[in-house]
Amino acid sequence: MFKKILIANRGEIACRVIKTARKMGIATVAVYSDADRNALHVKMADEAVHIGASPANQSYIVIDKIMAAVRASGAEAVHPGYGFLSENRAFAAALEAEGVVFIGPPSSAIEAMGDKITSKKIAQEAGVSTVPGYMGLIADADDAVKIAGQVGYPVMIKASAGGGGKGMRIAWSESEVKEGFESSKNEAAASFGDDRIFIEKFVTQPRHIEIQVLADSHGNCVYLHERECSIQRRNQKVIEEAPSPFLDAATRKAMGEQACALARAVGYTSAGTVEFIVDGARNFYFLEMNTRLQVEHPVTELITGVDLVEQMIRVAAGQALPFAQGDLQINGWAMESRLYAEDPYRNFLPSIGRLTRYRPPVESASAEVVVRNDTGVFEGGEISMYYDPMIAKLCTWAPTRLQSIEAMRLALDTFEVEGIGHNLPFVAAVMDHPRFVSGNITTAFIAEEYPEGFQGAVLDSSTLRRAAAAACAMNFVAEVRRTRISGTMDNHERKVGRDWVVTLQDVAHRVTLAPDRDGSTVTFADGAALRVTSDWTPGQPLARLLVDGTPLVMKVGKIPSGFRLRLRGADLKCHVRTPRAAELALLMPEKMPPDTSRFLLCPMPGLVVKINVAEGDEVQEGQALATVEAMKMENILKAERRGVVKKISASAGASLRVDDIIMEFE
Repeated sequence: MFKKILIANRGEIACRVIKTARKMGIATVAVYSDADRNALHVKMADEAVHIGASPANQSYIVIDKIMAAVRASGAEAVHPGYGFLSENRAFAAALEAEGVVFIGPPSSAIEAMGDKITSKKIAQEAGVSTVPGYMGLIADADDAVKIAGQVGYPVMIKASAGGGGKGMRIAWSESEVKEGFESSKNEAAASFGDDRIFIEKFVTQPRHIEIQVLADSHGNCVYLHERECSIQRRNQKVIEEAPSPFLDAATRKAMGEQACALARAVGYTSAGTVEFIVDGARNFYFLEMNTRLQVEHPVTELITGVDLVEQMIRVAAGQALPFAQGDLQINGWAMESRLYAEDPYRNFLPSIGRLTRYRPPVESASAEVVVRNDTGVFEGGEISMYYDPMIAKLCTWAPTRLQSIEAMRLALDTFEVEGIGHNLPFVAAVMDHPRFVSGNITTAFIAEEYPEGFQGAVLDSSTLRRAAAAACAMNFVAEVRRTRISGTMDNHERKVGRDWVVTLQDVAHRVTLAPDRDGSTVTFADGAALRVTSDWTPGQPLARLLVDGTPLVMKVGKIPSGFRLRLRGADLKCHVRTPRAAELALLMPEKMPPDTSRFLLCPMPGLVVKINVAEGDEVQEGQALATVEAMKMENILKAERRGVVKKISASAGASLRVDDIIMEFE
């Protein structure tokens, strides 16, 4: 077994590999850029090597710099994680030439499967079902339009060397093909150094289901069942689960056997994932094979009990798999929510800055529930604009799917993140969505259920009542504290009333509070009563309560006459007032937000790639005005209405903050 390995990556996956290596008694070497000098993976590793400037193309994806770190550290093997150089054949070959073990598949398998055009041809030859499309190289946008017409709309425009949703677009018309082709080429070149594009038929009502495979150099190959990855936004997975609520045993077996057939066809060893698109009739089609560890691998580990990183290391060291296909059973259900540094209230645009508060739920494991959080950040750390916006992967396991969802709901409500925009409210809302809970999902779920974007969850009446009762009980605790007068008058206390009006989500609840030594009973106007107990004290940002014996967790902030409450994806202003104060509050005018309709504001911190118009130009609704790049993704900003450009305040190459003015209209 290896004595020392280097992790050619950063963030949560580097931390994840370090944890398993430490368990196996293997020393670890981290690499880091300028931006990551104080990163968590650097602190966790036994040693660390600086490899260059902050941009990935000057550090993490420069093979010569990684090789220099390998030589300097004396590492015997390298784990690439995912992204960066994990599927780079030249990197694997460079390690091989140096006599260093690549903890991954052979470079020949990476080459065969890393090119999506070649991989589809090999899959067809191996008897794997594939999606119709054009596998040749596409010269330009006009050629792309011609090919799309032949394949039939809608089509998927994809980067041949791509992954993680980079360089991928869905097009429903010629104009969308032209625009998508150029953006895909640009993103592919920036992310992978390879701008080749291909086109395939987009399967409507699709589910994205993938099979985890594991193979060794002794001829053994197994599949560790499937993961459902249909909850996606902009082709980027957001929520994953294992197993799929859609597959039956026969389809699962057929997909698994085809995945292993493909792995054997290319002489695959190590962990890999074969991705399929599955239609409503359970017909499945090969999409691609990822010759690396997947982001969502924890859910597979939770239902099988197999540490995939450990097996990757053991296979790389020449050991045989310790189990056969018949040993791999599905135990329970696992969920994964990806926590991204992106603001769901601003159309999920990237957010950067300092994590002023980062308190994930406590990791735990029992026969009833498991909570796991794979992360690469810490409180006080910076979220950089240079890398992928994922902060953490929160996972839960339970015996059934509904129990796993409920465990995830509580874990998400417990997760405290402040200082940046993040998607915790959104994934929490999805966990409560009836369609998700039923398992009736496709890759179009987010587009169909949130067509106007996400503006916060609307809580049902039962949850609202529970929150109102909790807020009333918490307000009583705060009021009692405020009435106490110190010094010589410490026996003088103002009496706290029992009748209150609790308003949240535009609903006013008239309640009567009956406190006692152990908690409070809150009675509503219709006679319904809820018992609230908690050890919450004013100033605590997280309230853990029992409402009628059922757990309720809320993030709490103080506002005039009440609280800011965040739970289940909702962000609520909760006012707790006396009946008279509630009457007077109805007479208060609302403050109107400023009018910014004449300006195009930068929606996220980023770099201006292109300005498409000039001062004096007349623009039409939907016309592209500018392109801003943030966290390796291009964002095209379009006109919301017809107008004339009065002034342009930014130029290509400018680095902008949120709400910086790009241009003004007459």
